[in-house]
Amino acid sequence: MNKVLVIGASYGGLEALKVIIPKFPKDISLAIIVVLHIGENNNDSFIAYLNSISKLQVKEAEEKENIKSGFVYFAPPNYHILIESGGIISLSTEAKVHHSRPSIDVLFESAAWCYKNKLIGIILTGLNQDGAEGLKQVKKYGGISIVEDPERAIASIMPLSAIYACKPDYILTIEDIAKQILKLL
Repeated sequence: MNKVLVIGASYGGLEALKVIIPKFPKDISLAIIVVLHIGENNNDSFIAYLNSISKLQVKEAEEKENIKSGFVYFAPPNYHILIESGGIISLSTEAKVHHSRPSIDVLFESAAWCYKNKLIGIILTGLNQDGAEGLKQVKKYGGISIVEDPERAIASIMPLSAIYACKPDYILTIEDIAKQILKLL
């Protein structure tokens, strides 16, 4: 089984993802699943933009879709995204977590249970605490945890919350995150 990367971001996340995603090569043995808090807005224009600057296939996740290397899956607006055993995407409209749907914690916790030490979790910039508990689960199940350097993040609350919840394996600048992921593969 190839590795899976889960990314959680909120305020400032669009800018961070525009730096990270294009750095990955087309033949990467990694699938990427992203929860980005963008409210009720749809992902279409941002996904189209990322597709234009990335070597990977960027798309909105679909119910019961098989996760494949070389793809970046975004949670649809107003849906939690979970990973079922066998690497299958599940979408849910259950209650908001940390005032958010999609919730980073929901994705990270299900991915940690499913992928264990084959998982890399990243918390980026943001203005709430979503993702801190999920990243703790990533570590608990043997995955690798990375947090954006809060001193360099557009919004430091989410990275700081993740650092306090679990001692991450790496605290890195946006520019160094993709380099570190490529070293870990």
